[in-house]
Amino acid sequence: MNIQSTGNKKLFVLDTNILMHDPSSIFRFQEHNIFIPMIVLEELDRSKKGLSEVSQNVRQVSRFLDELIQGANQKTINDGLLLSRIEHGPNTDSILDGRLYFQTSQLSSLLPDSMPGHIADNSILNVVLALVKKHPDVKVVLVSKDINMRIKAAALELNAEDYHNDQTLEDIDLLYSGATALPNDFWDVHGNKMKSWQEEDRTFYKLTDALVTDWYPNQYLYMENESNFEAIVRFCDGETATLELVKNYRNKHNNTWGITAKNREQNFALNVLLDPDIDFVTLLGTAGTGKTLLALAAGLTLTMEHKTYQEIIMTRETVPVGEDIGFLPGTEEEKMAPWMGALIDNLELLGSRSGSNEWEQGASHNILMNRVKIRSLNFMRGRTFLNRYLIIDEAQNLTSKQMKTLITRAGPGTKIICIGNLSQIDTPYLTATTSGLTYVVDRFKNWQHGAHITLRRGERSRLADYASDIL
Repeated sequence: MNIQSTGNKKLFVLDTNILMHDPSSIFRFQEHNIFIPMIVLEELDRSKKGLSEVSQNVRQVSRFLDELIQGANQKTINDGLLLSRIEHGPNTDSILDGRLYFQTSQLSSLLPDSMPGHIADNSILNVVLALVKKHPDVKVVLVSKDINMRIKAAALELNAEDYHNDQTLEDIDLLYSGATALPNDFWDVHGNKMKSWQEEDRTFYKLTDALVTDWYPNQYLYMENESNFEAIVRFCDGETATLELVKNYRNKHNNTWGITAKNREQNFALNVLLDPDIDFVTLLGTAGTGKTLLALAAGLTLTMEHKTYQEIIMTRETVPVGEDIGFLPGTEEEKMAPWMGALIDNLELLGSRSGSNEWEQGASHNILMNRVKIRSLNFMRGRTFLNRYLIIDEAQNLTSKQMKTLITRAGPGTKIICIGNLSQIDTPYLTATTSGLTYVVDRFKNWQHGAHITLRRGERSRLADYASDIL
């Protein structure tokens, strides 16, 4: 291996979990060089079979590596393969003058006696140690998403880093909240600049001011004073924006399937959920803020009363909180039923509001269940949903790739609702900044037909509210 030590180039040694997590990671280091130990290739080979996302990622990595190595001879491989050999690979708009090196020879064991090399992680650490010794003028960095692996590397005085390229934001506190409080002097300062008019019982305002440059389409604006002003940004371009007063769903006369909004965030959520011009809605919030209930109530109203959609489809990632309960018999819906406790609980609540006695409530529940379908994520690829109201529950457990797969299933007339809680991520190697839910919130905030709101107040019970704050 003839590793170049030109300039400030680093040599990144990739752990197996990096390639399993992001198959395009070899193209994310721009001008720096990459090294893949032989044990990593062996672990990838053992994981290539199956229908899971990890298996699919491994097969994609293999295709990238195969394309890189095509036409190369032994000398070319020893000198490092230019990452720019793939003309149509990801990230081709960036400078990719780094090289990819494979382990082509046995490296001497430098591990302590207490760390046998036959363990995969220890074999990778031994490779890093050998590279540091063999190339003292090159900064060698181990990249791994495994915390314990990075701790081991630190104990051996090796440079180790997490993989940050999949992060949507550096800090989750910077995530778009979907709502902005206007200053109390908003009307005094901007009132004379605004035009107002009415269309079909809807009130609109048009404002031209530098304040508008920080707004996004379908953003929720409100004032915390006695005016109770609440509006949605219907259009914004440069320094001009059109606002519309939101409908008040706190009023029982404007209830949604018997549900009324308990706070301003819920009121805005119902406004965008019931808006046929908004195709994609994301709802973030802690337990008990009403995400699933609001999404279902709006879906039932649009499906059963307005006939906007043919049926409601609900799905979620099946990541267990505790030990896996194993094989589940039955049909697709029967297998998914244990994962859909939130759906069943909310449907029972919504069904109980449809009848005055037990028989009417039972009949209403059966009717609702006929219009609500439960589907597994495993069978979503290749499907197209037409005129459907699709709810993706527990979306914080999805990767950005899974989220793309689901959203691109939407056909004409379909609305997608993503709901989740970024503080309850159960998928390994996913964090609040790398979750697919964070990814779509950030990417869709500029789209005219998308909306987002973060629900902050719990409305489940005083016990749930206190537990959410104190635990």
